[in-house]
Amino acid sequence: MMRAIRDNEEAANAMGKNVVKQHLLIFVLGSAIVGIAGAMLVTQDGLFTPGSYRPLRYTFLIWVMVIVGGSGNNFGAILGGFVVWFLWIEAAPIGLYLVNLTTAGLEDTHFLKVHLIESVPYFRFLMMGIGLLLIMRYRPKGILPEKIEIK
Repeated sequence: MMRAIRDNEEAANAMGKNVVKQHLLIFVLGSAIVGIAGAMLVTQDGLFTPGSYRPLRYTFLIWVMVIVGGSGNNFGAILGGFVVWFLWIEAAPIGLYLVNLTTAGLEDTHFLKVHLIESVPYFRFLMMGIGLLLIMRYRPKGILPEKIEIK
């Protein structure tokens, strides 16, 4: 029913669905989920101040998970969450390996090698950007796109 309302509110209303009630129900459910997520965030950090919130770590990463997995498909969003989480966790070791591989001929105290090794944590952002670009180029609807049922 939510898909029918999303696709065409007037048609769903004409079929006897209470669109206003469903909008209110979805809003309340979404607000409850956001409230629980906020409580979990405060529990994890211990204190919530506007300066401590990192939108790249929370909001952007969750959007990337949904886009990579496939919006409109719950299993795709979960799969996208696991894929992006794995890429996020493994990006630093992969970055360190690549830096050591490309700078193997340089001394350990060389300024370029030292700078690249210190910049390895930022490799995560590069990996997220490249991954998102590849998904948007080759699978614009995500890994598991929404199934359109024709009856």
